[in-house]
Amino acid sequence: MFRAFSKFMFRLMGWSVRSAMPPGLDKYIVVVAPHTSNLDFFVGLFARSIMRMTDVRYLAKKELFRWPLGALFRALGGYPVDRSKKTDLVTQVADLFRTVPGFKIAITPEGTRRHVDKWRTGFYRIAMQADVPIILAALDYGRKEVSFSDIFPMTGEQDADIAHMMDHFRAIKGRHPEKGVT
Repeated sequence: MFRAFSKFMFRLMGWSVRSAMPPGLDKYIVVVAPHTSNLDFFVGLFARSIMRMTDVRYLAKKELFRWPLGALFRALGGYPVDRSKKTDLVTQVADLFRTVPGFKIAITPEGTRRHVDKWRTGFYRIAMQADVPIILAALDYGRKEVSFSDIFPMTGEQDADIAHMMDHFRAIKGRHPEKGVT
């Protein structure tokens, strides 16, 4: 039922979804960018439903999981992250990939909606530790399209791979383009 609602909302808003993802992937990380607006959450939620990816979880700051919306965010697949404490989140999430069958997660590499010059690298380190592929998901407000890439070919050279991913998103227009990565 939510999928029908999501399709209706996308049609109403003039959005579409395009995917080059290979079928049958069991575990993966979806790198979602650019993240410049709270509206991105709803666009992503609708796209996730349309793509039948409702088992894809997401990380979000712990403050979002307080009453009254905390239960809703958890029900929608959210995992709270305490950014004020130094925790080994990379290992914790990599362990989820090793212990939870079919685990999938979406991560916004900017880590914020503000302008950033570089991405956080935890998603990449999780993928390497857990040996799972990365899919790039672009929220393009210019085209009103959410696009999912094929598997990103990681080389193990973190800086070069992340620079290549950032290049993939450079032409994508976020809702507030001035907040995206330059």
